[in-house]
Parts: sequence; structure tokens; C-alpha cells
Amino acid sequence: MKPLCRTPHRARLFLGLIALAAGAIAGACSPKPPADRVRVSGQVEATAVQVAPPVSGRLLELHVAEGDRVKAGDLLAKLDVADTELALARARAERDQADAQVRLLLAGARPEDVRQAEAQLAATQTTVAAAQAELASAQADVDRFEALLASNSGSRKQRDDAVTRRDVARARLQGAQDQVRAARESLARLRAGARREEVDAARARVAAAAAQIAAYQKAISDATILAPVGGIVTEQLADPGELIQPRAPILVITDLDHAWANVYVDEPVVPRLRLGQTATLFTDAGGTGIPGTVSYISSKAEFTPRNVQTADERSKLVYRVKVSVDNRNGVLKAGMPVEAEIPVGHQ
Repeated sequence: MKPLCRTPHRARLFLGLIALAAGAIAGACSPKPPADRVRVSGQVEATAVQVAPPVSGRLLELHVAEGDRVKAGDLLAKLDVADTELALARARAERDQADAQVRLLLAGARPEDVRQAEAQLAATQTTVAAAQAELASAQADVDRFEALLASNSGSRKQRDDAVTRRDVARARLQGAQDQVRAARESLARLRAGARREEVDAARARVAAAAAQIAAYQKAISDATILAPVGGIVTEQLADPGELIQPRAPILVITDLDHAWANVYVDEPVVPRLRLGQTATLFTDAGGTGIPGTVSYISSKAEFTPRNVQTADERSKLVYRVKVSVDNRNGVLKAGMPVEAEIPVGHQ
């Protein structure tokens, strides 16, 4: 009789049954997730602040590099302000000049200026008197030569020359009278002082120069770039020597100390969550969890984000829940996948 050759097949079948039974036993004996907590997936987020100077200029100094930790108010960089400082000096000189003009107008005329104007008026009045005498003499000559010509005792040339002298004397008198009028008006202005409109205009020039000075001073101050928040320098977007445009970012500071995780919870679990309740974050590195607090629960359902691994999970409608943590030890990094274990109450 031939020996039976089905021993290997029976052995494999026997081993398969043993494995199946062991798996069933293990499944029956493994602990189920506690009913009073939920474990969900998410990603670490942190506030990232772009550092952008409000003024333009060449990047002169850069005091930090990627990975450096900074505190709010730390010096980060400096822009070149040489041109702005020259403009500031010019604006200060213009302000001083305008201020001196205001003081001059308010002070009024000096006594010696008034005396000089009075002497000028007296001189012009003397000139008028001389011009009047000259005109009278010239007119008398014209009258005399006209009489001689009428009696055939004089010549036309003598009469014409006398008329020319009279016209010249009349023009001189008119000029002298104009000078008297101008001297009198000048003296009146000196005695009256500056008009209010002139003082107001001078004061406006002072104010305009002061505003320009303030603008240049602010530009110089803004060229010294300080850290707006504490955190880690996560991006360097410019190098020394580059020309920086206004409000163009040069650095990114991420506040990892106050990181949080956005996790996504199924709709049936959301009513059992409460703001302020405790939660624990776990990273892929393992180890003890990181304690946190539920600080936000979305009121709107959404599909699970695309970065969740499986298609089945991405097709679910979930609610975003924010778990805030104290991350001063720097364990969590922005973008790191995590799981959150959140205790849940009963409805």
C-alpha cells in the first residue's frame, strides 16, 4: 500500500487554523478604546509673523539667522539711512530759517530802521521841492520866450529849448513824487508792524518743516528693525546688501511656544466636547503625551483635510477642534502630524 502524501497539506491547514484561532483570541482579549475618550488626528500649527520694514533701503546689517530664538524687541536688522539723515539735516535748517522769520515779524521794526525810513522820506520830500522849483523856473522861461516870439523879438529855437527843459523838469517832479509816496508807505509799514497774514504764513512754513522732520525721524527709526514677537526665525528672505522695498518681508518668526494642533472630530462626538477641557497630544516619536486644552470647536462641518492619509477618512464630514499647548520646550514643530486624545462626556 502506498504511503499517504498529504501530510504537508494537513500540517499547513492545521497551522492556519491555529493562527486564525490565535488572532480571534487576541482580538477578543485586546482592550477596546475607552468609551470616555476619543483619539483623533491632526497637525501642529503656529503663528508665523512676517517681519517687513515699512520703509525702503539697503539691508545694511542682519543680526539673526534661521533657527535663532529671539524675544520681542530684539534687534533683527538695520537699513541704510545715510540719505534720510541728510534730508533730515536740510529739513531742520529750513525749520530754523522759518522760525527766525516768525520771530522777526513778531519783533517789528527796529528804532534805527524807523529813523532810516523817516530820513529817506525827508530826502525824497526835499527832492520834490527842488523839482518843483526847477519846473517853475522852466515854465517861466517858456512863458518869456513865448512872449518874445509873439513880439517878433525871440526865436522859435529858444522857445522849443525852453519847452524841452520844462518837460524834463515835469518828469523829474513826477519821479520825485513817486519816491515820496513809496517812502511814506514804507515808513507806515514799519510803524504798523507785520500783517497777521504774513505771520500766519511764516508759522505755516515752520509747521510744514516740523512735519517733514518728524517724517524723516520716523523713517530713520523704522530702519532699525526689531522683533515684533518672540519665537524662532524660521525663514530668512533677504541678505545684507539687498535693496528692500517698503513692506517687503525679510524674515519670518514663528511663535512655537504657543503652538496648537488642529484636529478633526466626527460629528457624533462633537456635542460631547467642551471648551477648556483637557486634551493630550501624541507625536509619531512616541513618549509621554503633551498636555493641552481645547480652545476652539468649529461650528461648521467640513470634509477631512487632504493631508489625512486614507481616502475613507477624507470623505467624512468632521469638525475642526483646536488644542492649545505650552510648547516652550520646543517638542512640537509647525506641520508635525499628531494625535489628540480628548476625554468626552456622556450626552
